[in-house]
Amino acid sequence: MSSSTAVPGQSPIAETAPLSLCALEPRVPADRLVAEMVPPPRFDSVRFGTYVPDPNQPSQTAAVEVLSGFAAGLGGAHATGTGKRKWFSKKPATPAGPLGVYLDGGYGVGKTHLLASLWHATPAAPSLKAFGTFVELTNLVGALGFQQTVRTLSGHRLLCIDEFELDDPGDTVLVSSLLSRLVEAGVALAATSNTLPGKLGEGRFAAADFLREIQGLSAHFRPLRIDGEDYRHRGLPEAPAPYSDEQVTKAAYATEGASLDDFPSLLDHLARVHPSRYGALTDGLRAVCLTDVQPVPDQSTALRLVVLADRLYDREVPVLASGVPFDRLFSDEMLNGGYRKKYFRAISRLTALARDAKGLVAQ
Repeated sequence: MSSSTAVPGQSPIAETAPLSLCALEPRVPADRLVAEMVPPPRFDSVRFGTYVPDPNQPSQTAAVEVLSGFAAGLGGAHATGTGKRKWFSKKPATPAGPLGVYLDGGYGVGKTHLLASLWHATPAAPSLKAFGTFVELTNLVGALGFQQTVRTLSGHRLLCIDEFELDDPGDTVLVSSLLSRLVEAGVALAATSNTLPGKLGEGRFAAADFLREIQGLSAHFRPLRIDGEDYRHRGLPEAPAPYSDEQVTKAAYATEGASLDDFPSLLDHLARVHPSRYGALTDGLRAVCLTDVQPVPDQSTALRLVVLADRLYDREVPVLASGVPFDRLFSDEMLNGGYRKKYFRAISRLTALARDAKGLVAQ
């Protein structure tokens, strides 16, 4: 609905009033939460054939071959395909050998590309495959409850977990217990992992450490080493200079499907919305416009912002902002702490989305 709207410092303009994320409190049914566990849109078209191995890194070529075979072998897994056991069988049919693969490699070697390719290559309907980050999986358990999550995912052929995080012992135990139940039901697993706080100076999380942390699950994973250039020394890209409140507001009114919120209010709102609903919070958005961006006040708030940044990045939603640049969102203490990698990822992703938003501002 269009109306003549006054923008601070400007003459009234006839534009569509922007949305406000703070006014949205999405209610997401359980079936949608599970249905949305697919590779992010930017990985819709990736396949093993689009992965270009470094000729100097034979492990990359070997990884494609191993994962292709792993995917093909899942065609006969979970014979019932419904999560229900056959009347004449005590256990669901499962293929021989480990039901899991762990992609062990540094930054920039294409682990997520390969994980998404595995999801696409597995011969099963999308409803029988799930793909999500560790955080999304823990959020699913938080939304559905442990037993309902087990029942919901037990009929799947494959569960892919990107960025398996081992920096929270409680969540690690929770997810390990969940995966143990899913393995018993015949669900195949694939994972990449994040670093532990004590390993933050390293570019990769050793497979031996990963297998030790998940303890009883280790026998179900085959480690797959993927060597390649370590991008951790490239540093963070410099965040674009913020715009003025006036520029951000004007762009929000001029951009169909944009939202407009002041940053502190949005952070307060995120505390009232379950992180499993952050994806639904961004439904239909073509741009996010934020005024008065400030350093986040505490770690709980920062971790919620990380989840929102991931959902916006997955959906390629540009972010236009005033206030402090995105590389000043997190304190030095946060950037040197146990969640360091999450914060650097959020800065990198928000910086990329801020660059994408440059075209929203009239030159």
